[in-house]
Amino acid sequence: MKTIFDPTTRNELIARISSLNENSKAQWGKMNVYQMVKHCIGFEEMALGKKKYKRKLLGYLFGKMALRNIVNEKPLVRSTPTLPELRIKEENGNISDEKAKWISLIEEYANFSNHNFIHPFFGKMTKEQIGYMAYKHTDHHLRQFKS
Repeated sequence: MKTIFDPTTRNELIARISSLNENSKAQWGKMNVYQMVKHCIGFEEMALGKKKYKRKLLGYLFGKMALRNIVNEKPLVRSTPTLPELRIKEENGNISDEKAKWISLIEEYANFSNHNFIHPFFGKMTKEQIGYMAYKHTDHHLRQFKS
């Protein structure tokens, strides 16, 4: 399984992020490319420990079971639900600046230190699970906006 902690995988993701532009169109979903990039920045900031969100009640009940269904070889399915905190309402902004910020966050996984990460829905995650999930989340959105 691919992981964000593998340098080759990170470089592949960065190349794919770099190919996005303001004309990239979604294959599915409601976000435009700017909103998707901002959403992914929010995810990376959460996984890297820069932002924290409260656990969700449904997560306490079903999070671990759902995590087992996520941490596998299959890509995330289209229109996978997102955390309300990661929904982006603003529709326009400087896509180049936001891509640079996203790439910088992806590069930070080389020195990952958030070993006590608690996902708001899935709960406590191991470094291995974080690596798989971070890769799958980024891949999911880059497939959504395939150039």
